[in-house]
Amino acid sequence: MNNKEFISELSQRLGYSTKETADLATSLIDAMSKQWQEGNMIAIQGFGAFEVKKKAERISVNPTTKVRMLVPPKLVLSFKPSVTLKDKFK
Repeated sequence: MNNKEFISELSQRLGYSTKETADLATSLIDAMSKQWQEGNMIAIQGFGAFEVKKKAERISVNPTTKVRMLVPPKLVLSFKPSVTLKDKFK
Protein backbone atom coordinates (compact mmCIF):
# COMPACT_ATOMS: atom_id res chain seq x y z
CA MET A 1 0.00 0.00 0.00
CA ASN A 2 1.46 3.35 -0.97
CA ASN A 3 0.83 6.73 0.67
CA LYS A 4 -2.01 7.71 -1.67
CA GLU A 5 -3.86 4.43 -1.07
CA PHE A 6 -3.30 4.71 2.69
CA ILE A 7 -4.71 8.26 2.81
CA SER A 8 -7.71 7.23 0.70
CA GLU A 9 -8.48 4.22 2.95
CA LEU A 10 -8.07 6.30 6.11
CA SER A 11 -10.29 9.11 4.79
CA GLN A 12 -13.06 6.61 4.01
CA ARG A 13 -12.84 5.10 7.50
CA LEU A 14 -12.78 8.48 9.27
CA GLY A 15 -15.34 10.19 7.07
CA TYR A 16 -13.05 13.14 6.29
CA SER A 17 -12.02 14.44 2.91
CA THR A 18 -8.80 13.16 1.38
CA LYS A 19 -7.15 16.57 1.81
CA GLU A 20 -8.09 16.79 5.50
CA THR A 21 -6.82 13.27 6.09
CA ALA A 22 -3.55 13.99 4.25
CA ASP A 23 -3.06 17.13 6.37
CA LEU A 24 -3.78 15.13 9.53
CA ALA A 25 -1.27 12.42 8.57
CA THR A 26 1.37 15.02 7.69
CA SER A 27 0.85 16.79 11.02
CA LEU A 28 1.12 13.50 12.89
CA ILE A 29 4.37 12.54 11.14
CA ASP A 30 5.82 16.02 11.70
CA ALA A 31 5.00 15.88 15.43
CA MET A 32 6.51 12.40 15.74
CA SER A 33 9.64 13.45 13.84
CA LYS A 34 10.13 16.41 16.16
CA GLN A 35 9.96 14.10 19.19
CA TRP A 36 12.49 11.69 17.65
CA GLN A 37 14.87 14.56 16.87
CA GLU A 38 14.73 15.51 20.56
CA GLY A 39 15.60 11.90 21.45
CA ASN A 40 12.20 10.98 22.88
CA MET A 41 10.50 7.61 22.57
CA ILE A 42 6.94 7.37 21.25
CA ALA A 43 4.74 4.53 22.52
CA ILE A 44 1.34 3.88 20.96
CA GLN A 45 -0.80 1.56 23.05
CA GLY A 46 -1.80 -1.57 21.15
CA PHE A 47 0.65 -0.82 18.33
CA GLY A 48 4.21 -0.49 19.61
CA ALA A 49 7.06 1.83 20.49
CA PHE A 50 9.37 3.90 18.31
CA GLU A 51 12.76 4.84 19.68
CA VAL A 52 15.92 6.49 18.38
CA LYS A 53 18.98 4.40 19.17
CA LYS A 54 22.65 5.24 18.72
CA LYS A 55 24.74 2.71 16.82
CA ALA A 56 28.36 2.73 17.90
CA GLU A 57 31.21 3.23 15.48
CA ARG A 58 32.63 0.04 14.05
CA ILE A 59 35.24 -1.28 11.68
CA SER A 60 34.00 -2.65 8.37
CA VAL A 61 35.97 -4.66 5.83
CA ASN A 62 35.36 -4.41 2.09
CA PRO A 63 35.19 -8.08 1.00
CA THR A 64 36.70 -7.52 -2.44
CA THR A 65 39.59 -5.18 -1.61
CA LYS A 66 40.05 -6.26 2.02
CA VAL A 67 40.35 -2.57 2.97
CA ARG A 68 39.28 -1.80 6.54
CA MET A 69 37.14 1.30 7.08
CA LEU A 70 35.86 3.03 10.18
CA VAL A 71 32.08 3.43 10.04
CA PRO A 72 31.08 6.47 12.14
CA PRO A 73 28.38 6.28 14.82
CA LYS A 74 24.85 7.07 13.70
CA LEU A 75 21.30 7.37 14.98
CA VAL A 76 18.70 4.85 13.79
CA LEU A 77 14.96 4.67 14.36
CA SER A 78 13.80 1.35 15.79
CA PHE A 79 10.32 -0.08 16.27
CA LYS A 80 9.24 -2.66 18.82
CA PRO A 81 5.71 -3.99 18.25
CA SER A 82 3.35 -4.41 21.18
CA VAL A 83 2.31 -7.85 22.40
CA THR A 84 -1.20 -7.17 21.05
CA LEU A 85 0.13 -6.49 17.56
CA LYS A 86 2.45 -9.51 17.68
CA ASP A 87 -0.48 -11.76 18.61
CA LYS A 88 -2.44 -10.63 15.53
CA PHE A 89 0.26 -12.08 13.26
CA LYS A 90 0.71 -15.49 14.86
